[in-house]
Amino acid sequence: MTKKLLIKTNLPWWKKGVIYQIYPRSFNDTSGNGIGDLNGISKKIPYLSKLGIDAIWLSPIFNSPMKDMGYDVSDYTSIDPLFGTIQDFEKLIERAKSNKIKVIIDQVLSHSSDAHPFFKLSKSSTNNSKSNWYVWANAKPDGSPPNNWLSVFGGSAWEWDTTREQYFLHNFLKSQPDFNFHNEEVQNWLLSTVKFWLEKGVDGFRLDTANYYFHDQKLRDNPANKSKASKKNPYYYQDLKYSINQKDNYKFLEKLRNLTDKYEQKTMIGEISNTELQAKYTSGNNKLHMAYSFDLLRDEFSPRHIRNTVSKFFKETKDGWPTWSFSNHDVVRHLSRWNESKRGRQKFARLTCALLMSLKGTPCIYQGEELGQTQTKIEFDEIKDPPGKKFWPMDFGRDGCRTPMTWDHNKKFAGFSVKKPWLPIKKEQIVNSAKKQLKDKNSIYYFYKEFISLRKKIPFFNEEIYFLKNDDVLIFYRGNKKEICCVFNLSKKEIVIENDFGKKMPFLPSQHIKQDSKKIKISSYGFCFFSKIDFEKSKR
Repeated sequence: MTKKLLIKTNLPWWKKGVIYQIYPRSFNDTSGNGIGDLNGISKKIPYLSKLGIDAIWLSPIFNSPMKDMGYDVSDYTSIDPLFGTIQDFEKLIERAKSNKIKVIIDQVLSHSSDAHPFFKLSKSSTNNSKSNWYVWANAKPDGSPPNNWLSVFGGSAWEWDTTREQYFLHNFLKSQPDFNFHNEEVQNWLLSTVKFWLEKGVDGFRLDTANYYFHDQKLRDNPANKSKASKKNPYYYQDLKYSINQKDNYKFLEKLRNLTDKYEQKTMIGEISNTELQAKYTSGNNKLHMAYSFDLLRDEFSPRHIRNTVSKFFKETKDGWPTWSFSNHDVVRHLSRWNESKRGRQKFARLTCALLMSLKGTPCIYQGEELGQTQTKIEFDEIKDPPGKKFWPMDFGRDGCRTPMTWDHNKKFAGFSVKKPWLPIKKEQIVNSAKKQLKDKNSIYYFYKEFISLRKKIPFFNEEIYFLKNDDVLIFYRGNKKEICCVFNLSKKEIVIENDFGKKMPFLPSQHIKQDSKKIKISSYGFCFFSKIDFEKSKR
C-alpha cells in the first residue's frame, strides 16, 4: 500500500521552518563603505527566497561604538548609520514579508555599551536616577575586585571607576557594563525596547547570552572547575555558579514570553551555553520558544556526540524545542572545524546539510554555509575581534567566520562591495561564490535548496527522533512510528553495516552508498535514508 506524504499545518511556523543567520556587516554592501547594510540585505531577499528559508536572523544593527561589532549597544531603539536608517529597516521587513520571509533580530539585553547615556549617568554619582541600573560594588579592603569573577574576554569581570570609586561588572569587554536585573526598573525598560521592535513588525528575537541576565547578589566567589578548564581562556577554569545561570533568569524570560505572546506568531531563540540548560530554558511553554547551545558548535564531530547531545535535550524536556546549528558568527565554520582536509569538502558539505535538516528541531544555517563556505585564515594584522587580539595565537578570534559573502567571483571584492571590505576576502572563499553555484545544478547551494524543500514536505522530520546506539555510524529514525531511517557515516573511512532498515528512499538524496539484501556499504561521508514503507512523493 502506498502512503502519501502529508504536510502538517498544526505546528507553529518556527517549529517547521528553516532560519538563516545574517551577519549584516558582511552580507552585502550597497553604500560603498566596505560594510554590509540593510539595503544590501533587502537586495538579496530574492536569493534567500529562492533558497527556501523561512526566516532571517540579523545580528545587531543598533547604534553602537562597535567595540564588539554591535554587541555593545548605545541606543536600543535606533539603527546604526553604518547599516542605514529606521526607514531602511522598515523597507527590509516589508520586502522580506512580501517574499514570505520572517525577520528575527538580535536583542543584547544583558549589558549595554559604556557609551549608553544610562551608564554615563550611572557612573556620575551614587545618587541619581540610574545609579542602581548597573552592577556596582565596593573594593575589598586591599583595593582588589569584589570577587574572583572573570570576563569571557579575559581578565577580571570588574573594572574600577574613578568617579564613583567603585567597581562595575562586565562579563565581556570593560566597555560592556552589565545591567542590574535585580532592579525592576531595568527589566521594565528593557521590555519596553523589545516592545518597540514588536510594534515595528519583527517576527522574533535571538536573545544574546540569555543565561547571563542575573548575578548572585551576595557576590560569592565562583568555585574552581579544573576538569573543564580550557588552555585558551582561563574563564573556563571556573564553575560559573554565581556569576551567571541564576534562577531569576527564568522569571525575566517569563515576562518576555508574556510580552511576545501578545503578538501573533512571534518567537524567541535563546543563546545558551549547554544542552541541559537549553532544555530547561525552553521547558514549560512559558519561557523561550527555542534555544541553541554550543554543544554542536564545538570541535567534536562523532556519532556518539551527536547522539548524546540531541538525545539529552529530549530526555531533559518533554515540551521544549531546540534550534540546531553547526556554524555561526562565534565559531570556526564547521567545514573547516570538522574537516581540516580540503579533500572531500563537497561531500562533507552535503553530509552536514542532510544531517542538520534531519534532526528534530529547527535548523539554523549561517550565511555562506549554503555555498560550502570555509573559514578564512586571518593574519594578526587583519584582526578586528577583541578576543582574537587578546588570546592570539592560541585563539584566532571570530573574524575568520565573519568575512564577507562572496557573491560574484568575477568582480572586485567578490561583488560584496566596491570598496575594500572591513575584513579580507581571500581566494579560498571567492571560489565558492554564489554566482558560480547558482549556475551549477550540482552545487552545494542547490543541495541545500533541495533538502530544505524536501524537509518541508515530509512531516516525519517534525516528529519523534529515535537513535540507535552505534559509535561507528550515526543512525536514527524519524517519525512517530519510525517511518524513516537516517544513516550517516561521519568518518573518512568506509563502513559496512547490516541491512535491516528497508529500501532506499528514492526521492531523498543519498551519497556514496551501496546496498544489497544483506549489507549496506557506506563510503566516506556517505549517507542515505531508508524505509520499510512504500512512499509516494507528495505533490504540492
